[in-house]
Amino acid sequence: MTVKTNPNAHIPKESWPGWTWYAIEFGIVLATSMLVSREITDSFELDPEAQNYLFMGIVGLIFLGWYIGIRGFVLKKKILRNSY
Repeated sequence: MTVKTNPNAHIPKESWPGWTWYAIEFGIVLATSMLVSREITDSFELDPEAQNYLFMGIVGLIFLGWYIGIRGFVLKKKILRNSY
């Protein structure tokens, strides 16, 4: 007895574009780094210009820490890879 498959079957991997997971991850990492940076920056009494530099520096460190440190070495996943 052979089993016939439906050619119109829904296959989630083929219907959901893979790049959207990278976009969702990017948004989560960026939002988290900005929230953490806001909390750290508020604890310093600096003039607004120096506070902006400190804020963006902390955001950049957390962002690079995730994509280079955690994702690259700990999780062993390349940022740009061929998914085909």
